[in-house]
Amino acid sequence: MRALTWQGIEDVRVTDVPDPRIIDTTDAIVRVTSTAICGSDLHLYKVLAPYLEPGDILGHEFMGVVEEVGPDVVTLTVGDRVVVPFNISCGRCWMCQRGLFAQCETTQNTAAGKGASLFGYTSLYGAVPGGQAQYVRVPHADFGPIELPQDGPDERYLYLSDILPTAWQAVDHADVNGSDTLAVLGLGPVGQLAVRSALHRGVGRVIGVDLVPDRLELARRTGAEVVDASDTDVATALVDLTEGRGPDAVIDAVGMEAHGNPFAEKAIGATSHLPKPVAREAVERFGIDRLAALHTAVAAVRRGGTLSISGVYGGMADPMPMMELFDKGLTVRMGQCHVRRWSDELLDIVRGDEDVFGLESFATHHAPLEDAPMLYKLFQEKQDGCLKVVLSP
Repeated sequence: MRALTWQGIEDVRVTDVPDPRIIDTTDAIVRVTSTAICGSDLHLYKVLAPYLEPGDILGHEFMGVVEEVGPDVVTLTVGDRVVVPFNISCGRCWMCQRGLFAQCETTQNTAAGKGASLFGYTSLYGAVPGGQAQYVRVPHADFGPIELPQDGPDERYLYLSDILPTAWQAVDHADVNGSDTLAVLGLGPVGQLAVRSALHRGVGRVIGVDLVPDRLELARRTGAEVVDASDTDVATALVDLTEGRGPDAVIDAVGMEAHGNPFAEKAIGATSHLPKPVAREAVERFGIDRLAALHTAVAAVRRGGTLSISGVYGGMADPMPMMELFDKGLTVRMGQCHVRRWSDELLDIVRGDEDVFGLESFATHHAPLEDAPMLYKLFQEKQDGCLKVVLSP
């Protein structure tokens, strides 16, 4: 089969790889009909290179049709249409019983000190072959895959794999209501869907922040107020817009590769080029994140407010403004999305007659899988208005 494979820093290629096969009795084989490039995939493109090997299959946002099931899978049959959560969970362990599916103890990567395994996401998270491919082996298929209606375009459902529940969880963690103000830092795919989720849930006021004009305009058209980070001090602007108090909650949908710290950018670039053992030590023991967005969120949110972090961070010794966090009495919630915690609720919403989140028109670029290397670069550089890429294997 054909699959998008990592070959080196900023070097991904579509190559021939062996077809997946059933290994465990709860596996399924899914023929991929649509797969997406996620902002988190861009971390693999460069920053997390020390944890990848040439030939690793990338991608964790995918859906398709069940082609084969193991003997212990009774929840799916051949021909079922499914979308697959990016994290792999068993549904039965201590963590899963508490809805903490991203911490599943059955697939947890204890040797690396990490949570549940993820599709297509480095040796830190199980080195499980990903979904930017024609076929995927899906472990724990007796729990993970979400069965879909047979009708309707793929893109009505594709984002249930990651970015929609991630955005929904970020808003849930923000703990805001109809009388509150929520600021969303970063208007990439998750940030845009966080804006739409917040408005759908009836949050009183939503303010989106970015520095890319196309993304600001999209959030504005959706119904948010916007702040252009390219020409203003964001924290000051958000405080000024909220009677000198600050938003009740701030979502950081940016993460480790935020703009605003050229020194950190150079350090990240240098680290990714080090020999793998040295680079891994640097990542795991020293702070290499760019923290401009996170520090802005801490500065902007009101006293006693909530900071909800959905952007991915990786540094172990990053400087954090602990005095400010403590003095302001902030609640901080973060972490990988527990996709299956939200999937039933979100499926009920997205399968309705009205496309309430605008999912069918969300992707800006569609292409065959073979064009994925070019589109990784385009997405990384935010060129041609690229917000979301959907690939057809």
